[in-house]
Amino acid sequence: MTLAPDQTSATTSVISDALENQFGLADRVVDEAALANSVARFREQGIVLPTFAQLADPTRIDPSLVGDADHQGPDARNLWRVHWYNDLAGNRVAVPDHVVLPKEITGVDNPIIVVFGDRFPMITAHKVLAAYSCLAPRVVTGQFDPTSHRAIWPSTGNYARGGVAISRIMGCRGVAILPAGMSQERFDWLDRWCANTAEDVIKTVGTESNVKEIYDACNELSLDPGNFVFNQFCEFGNHLGHYAVTGRAFGHVFETVRDAMKKQGRDISLAAFTSATGSAGTIAAGDRLKHDYGARIVAVEALECPTMLENGFGEHNIQGIGDKHIPLIHNVMNTDVVCAISDHATDELDVLFNTPAGQKYLVDSKGVSPELVEALTHFGFSAIANTLAAIKTAKLLDLHPDQAVITVATDGGALYPSSRQTTLVDRFAGEMTTADAAEVFGRHLGHVTTENMIDCTTRDRNRIFNLGYYTWVEQQGTPFELFEARRDLGFWTGLQRYLPVWDEMIDEFNARVAG
Repeated sequence: MTLAPDQTSATTSVISDALENQFGLADRVVDEAALANSVARFREQGIVLPTFAQLADPTRIDPSLVGDADHQGPDARNLWRVHWYNDLAGNRVAVPDHVVLPKEITGVDNPIIVVFGDRFPMITAHKVLAAYSCLAPRVVTGQFDPTSHRAIWPSTGNYARGGVAISRIMGCRGVAILPAGMSQERFDWLDRWCANTAEDVIKTVGTESNVKEIYDACNELSLDPGNFVFNQFCEFGNHLGHYAVTGRAFGHVFETVRDAMKKQGRDISLAAFTSATGSAGTIAAGDRLKHDYGARIVAVEALECPTMLENGFGEHNIQGIGDKHIPLIHNVMNTDVVCAISDHATDELDVLFNTPAGQKYLVDSKGVSPELVEALTHFGFSAIANTLAAIKTAKLLDLHPDQAVITVATDGGALYPSSRQTTLVDRFAGEMTTADAAEVFGRHLGHVTTENMIDCTTRDRNRIFNLGYYTWVEQQGTPFELFEARRDLGFWTGLQRYLPVWDEMIDEFNARVAG
């Protein structure tokens, strides 16, 4: 249907109004008084903000801005570490830490490249980048006032922790909302970082699949004008931050691996990027990797809750990839493959990677190097899911051995000892044996198939896209015009104009703070 000029103008107006007033995508100062309060607060606490261009390319960052800040502590200088170029000690590295998995692990000849997210500061997960990408633009546009607003961070995993950390070092109060069934380690961290956990940690019913309950809690909290909800599932800053920062970093990793392999006489290309959707922030890096390298984008979810795969539902334990809905910021029409991974695989491979018997089996029976075995301890549940999806993608697409797949280890195994112990008790009588290790490897890595995957057609994409209607239009009040506009790739490329505008506003904000 072709719209008349006046209809097109009205639709554009509705979309523009919703983007700024409902979803916070402002390219101007909205409230000068709030901005002045932020300037005063940041000057008082010595807070300086990095631009997105600096986080994408940390060679632009003066190392003195980080100084001797404890990378695990609540220090505002850690804002300058909210990028992929850190090592485990918080030192800057030339290339993001990563590993190229060999055939001994993957069973395929393709290079499977995994970039580590547990090098990020404070929470050992990359969700601090998502939180910063949502909060910083709201501060410099005067939408968020740290002297009067509480920042509400709804999450099924690390984003809530990232929000609390970023809030604290940006001079405001953060509140975490997450399901009660998440790993105990997440709550232990929140106990250390929140001044008042009774008020600032809100536990909702359920586990990964109970996102609707999180939304309900947010809607209730939003009735108080002092609460400012940063819903990662519809925060376009989340998408843009990963497009700009994560997308560039992963491209750099791929080019580094490609250059190293060229010296060995092997010329590789980037065929695909796999990412669990979660809030659909990280998968935005795929949009950039597709633009820059032609990589296909693979969206990963839990087989126990196959929302994209078959309009399904259920519960699972791949913590950090909330589901039973399609995030508003998921560029569905740019997604090429859907892949579902069982939490039986992620639970059991986590035990294999993190117990003595499992590690010994990998070294002695599979010829895996001790260095690689150590690297596998930095794969959290979603990282294992992403890696399995990368292997499945190589098989589904029948990739040539010189076609690489890149993916992300969002967090590491250090966040899951309590969940690991549950798996050990429930499935391995409290301890993994060598025989158990062999069985787990054979079941989940030795015979990876292409089951539970979709090589998407336009019809598949439209079906998945349409699943978001009930959540976003009927439940959450998103204007239909904006919901529909997201079908067009031009909508997503158009959002990128905000990044240089925000960077200019950050520079102006820092100048006012310093002045």
